[in-house]
Amino acid sequence: MTLNAIKAVVFDWAGTVIDFGCRAPVVALIQVFGDNAVKITDAEARIDMGKAKRDHIRALLAMPRIAGCWREAHGVPATEDDVSRLHDAVEPMMRAAARDAALLIPGAAELSARLRSDGVRIGSCTGYTRAMMADILPLAAEQGYSPDVVVCAGETREGRPSPLMMWKALVELGAWPAGACVKIDDATVGIDEGLAAGAWVVGLSASGNGVGLSREALAALSQGERDRRIAAAAQALERSGAHYVVESVADLGPVLDDIAARIAAGEAPAKRISL
Repeated sequence: MTLNAIKAVVFDWAGTVIDFGCRAPVVALIQVFGDNAVKITDAEARIDMGKAKRDHIRALLAMPRIAGCWREAHGVPATEDDVSRLHDAVEPMMRAAARDAALLIPGAAELSARLRSDGVRIGSCTGYTRAMMADILPLAAEQGYSPDVVVCAGETREGRPSPLMMWKALVELGAWPAGACVKIDDATVGIDEGLAAGAWVVGLSASGNGVGLSREALAALSQGERDRRIAAAAQALERSGAHYVVESVADLGPVLDDIAARIAAGEAPAKRISL
């Protein structure tokens, strides 16, 4: 079946098309907080994953436990100057960590080729800044994935969960209406973004932030534990309002076939009333 009823598909990056388990941001955030005498956990680093990194750092500093640790270590509460300083420090760490985690998730290159053959435009948006993406973009292109548009954190007035990055991508792609477009994301804040934009939204449960394990670590789990973790991630995406949830980009073909048929039949996606 052709997918040409879909005007555009907009993908997230980490945990969606690269970096199975969305590990790079966690590694960088844990390191930069540790360098400032505050230990944060993997779970804490993942709570606001998908937000622009400045917003993510601000949210971490606002968590009661972390705020208390910061006061104990520094004698005063964290300020916006601290947010900026941590963001400036995390950017080169993120660039290095992301570069090391730029392997495409299996199925991403093949799906990209199918979309192009069917005339579907490919966009992307990310919580990474342009500097953080500098090494990722050519590495992804070498592996067969090169979206037509990349919108980075800081390039719109607000980031996720607002729809502004998604809308910017659609404007630059010349793709409309939003109800004939699809957003693919592994994080709940990205689901919110796609719904607010008025697009069809698909969540990825196994490859992203919800499970938070590399492909190898996930495969090493017992079947029961693997299923439990993926089911929990899927439930969070479903609660956020995703129209579909599958495990990874490799499973998107049948979902996009179904969405294309629904668009061709004149159906519009259900809309989120408020965030």
